[in-house]
Amino acid sequence: QVVESGGGLVQAGGSLRLSCSASKNVFHGMTLAWYRQGPGKQRELVASITRGGLTNYGDSVKGRFTISRDNANTLTLQMNSLKAEDTAVYYCNLYPPNRSLWGQGTQVTVSS
Repeated sequence: QVVESGGGLVQAGGSLRLSCSASKNVFHGMTLAWYRQGPGKQRELVASITRGGLTNYGDSVKGRFTISRDNANTLTLQMNSLKAEDTAVYYCNLYPPNRSLWGQGTQVTVSS
């Protein structure tokens, strides 16, 4: 029901834009979020956005990442000034997450 895309390999300092789409209006009216899981690390919250557009970011991405949503079932994450430590698989889900909505994620690899 949830599909993430837009990941890839980028050099440190570069940018990527991730997208997430969902079926069956699962995102409608809900607080949404991006999460990531780096190598050997637990999954962590990257950013969230309420249905009204209020955003919250993890300390490590503040000022570099921007989360946004449209009126349909699309969530985006603009990532600028990428660092090697941003390397992870990125997922979108509700906030708090619904375990039935975890997708395959999209791999982001930042080379230093």
